[in-house]
Amino acid sequence: MSVSPKKISHIGVAVRNLEEAIPWYRDQLGLEFEGIEVVETEKVRVAFFRIGESRIELLEPTSADSTMAKYLEKRGEGIHHIALEVEDLPARLQSLKENGIRLIHEHPKPGAHQMNIAFLHPKSTGGVLLELCEPNSKNLG
Repeated sequence: MSVSPKKISHIGVAVRNLEEAIPWYRDQLGLEFEGIEVVETEKVRVAFFRIGESRIELLEPTSADSTMAKYLEKRGEGIHHIALEVEDLPARLQSLKENGIRLIHEHPKPGAHQMNIAFLHPKSTGGVLLELCEPNSKNLG
């Protein structure tokens, strides 16, 4: 697929506690705090900060068995992933799969901000966890 991503949608940052992390981004950096959302499919609470046309998302696990909790236990707090906004996410995932890219999610699933999301495995992306996201204009059922 030759169409490039539209933009960096957000950078995800793993944190142990949103209430402790939010003041740094809001008060010290002066970023616009947009609120908190729970993403049940990923077992995280997400705090959003606007920066230009992108966001920084702070990700706090809501369950000890979540992927985010395991990530924090193994690697600690810090940058977790970079999300790219794309068009036609299902077709892009199919194309990547056909090109031998390892997918964590073969089909889009609901994410924060009414986005459909899918993650690509870092072993296929030079060690970077990449999330592809697309505004949810389709019902995933």
